[in-house]
Amino acid sequence: MVVEQRNGLPHKVGLELLGKGRLLADELKTDVGALFMGENGSAHAGQLVRCGADRVMTVDDPVIGEYRAEVYTQIIAEQVQKEKPEILLMGATWMGRDLAPRVAAALHTGCTSDCTDLKIDSDTGLLVAVKPFLGRNVMAEIVCPEHRPQMVTVRPGIFDPPEEEERRRGDVTPVTMEVRESDVAVKVLETRNASPQVFRLEEAEKIVAVGMGAGDEAGFQQIAELADLLGAELGSTTLPIDAGWISEAHKIGQTGKSVRPRLYLACGISGAVQHTVGMRHSELVIAINNDPAAEIFDLADYGIVGDLNDMIPAIMAELKDIKSRMGS
Repeated sequence: MVVEQRNGLPHKVGLELLGKGRLLADELKTDVGALFMGENGSAHAGQLVRCGADRVMTVDDPVIGEYRAEVYTQIIAEQVQKEKPEILLMGATWMGRDLAPRVAAALHTGCTSDCTDLKIDSDTGLLVAVKPFLGRNVMAEIVCPEHRPQMVTVRPGIFDPPEEEERRRGDVTPVTMEVRESDVAVKVLETRNASPQVFRLEEAEKIVAVGMGAGDEAGFQQIAELADLLGAELGSTTLPIDAGWISEAHKIGQTGKSVRPRLYLACGISGAVQHTVGMRHSELVIAINNDPAAEIFDLADYGIVGDLNDMIPAIMAELKDIKSRMGS
């Protein structure tokens, strides 16, 4: 698998994939190899071994300190052709979504993108990649029976990060890179960090999510106040974004972000797979909907059947009373 780096550190999706890759490899009775590229990649090899890798291939070179598709594609394709893995896992981050199709084309194989689950077919030993299909309420299972490697990308937050095992041992292999800076067409002139005020929905511990059940913008604003009262981030399905109530950055689901907060409060959300695929790993799900047959209740730990216009003010009043009594 390819473990991405951010500012020289392993990206969390790479660690999540190591955990899942370890389970898949154990089922197939094979090893897990991890390719980590960075200016000081070998310094993190031990962590990757503790997270499940049997072998870590590191590429240490300033040329790959910043992501450039041309260089990364060449290195990954060369290593895959050398190692000949059955399966290649990559994160469906902005980098992975740009890089994976290029690698697949270079290797003449297919790539299933934005998967929500991975499993091994017990009869054939093939990797089964699971993902929502064509925006419908259908989960497709996709296999690659002929070409190798079987290649997939998975969003951050889909799988649990593994517990590091201090006693695990593995091999670390430095990879010699033949690319020089003068050979690369794209040059990185400047890197700018996003404002520290920009929120990261994927890392939120509490999320209040809004659907079209809010009714109108006034209903939406009331739910936003509830999120603020709870100290939670605000998430959304597609329709409130289309209505202009909230920005695209808050979208959760198939075409948005995948999250796994400790608390997920779903307000006026029906529970279509396009949305739930992005939040089904939440620790505690509470749903409020006036339709007792809403699909969101199938995922909820606690469900409240009622009108949001009645429920949200009542919940806010109770929270304010609790805070007042606690003196905060």
